Amino acid sequence: MTELFEDSDYYTGPPVDGDMIRRAEEVLGVRLPRSYVDVLLLRNGGTPRRRCFPTIFSTSWAENHFEISGIRGIGGSWGIALSSGKGSPYLISEWGYPEIGVVICDTPSAGHDTVMLDYSECGPKGEPAVAYVDEDRVPRRVANTFDEFIRGLVSCESIE
Repeated sequence: MTELFEDSDYYTGPPVDGDMIRRAEEVLGVRLPRSYVDVLLLRNGGTPRRRCFPTIFSTSWAENHFEISGIRGIGGSWGIALSSGKGSPYLISEWGYPEIGVVICDTPSAGHDTVMLDYSECGPKGEPAVAYVDEDRVPRRVANTFDEFIRGLVSCESIE
């Protein structure tokens, strides 16, 4: 999984520990999926090497995929549980994203679309799916788990 991220430390927060994970889960009101936590324990967010996710639907940006620019971690400037203008609760409110879970990725559009952990079917303690949310604010399931989402990322050159 260490090959997941580029060398850049943009989007990367401080090393994660159990207390940080527990506090984030308390603030967000959900149990974070183990596969997401495992990634954060290796590196607390960052810019992925493979940034595109193929879709069977068109997005406002492409016919057959969407792109992410970063995976958010816990704490630091890009933490998902921040109460400031970069945390998931703020982003949901500011951009009108559906209240289905947690914003975990940024996209090149800088807020017009996003990727979220979707707890709408499993509840706050279950294993969330991953949803892409476009400008229409309709969540579209793209992966059944965070691990499936990470494994589905491809180089953008391979689909453009």
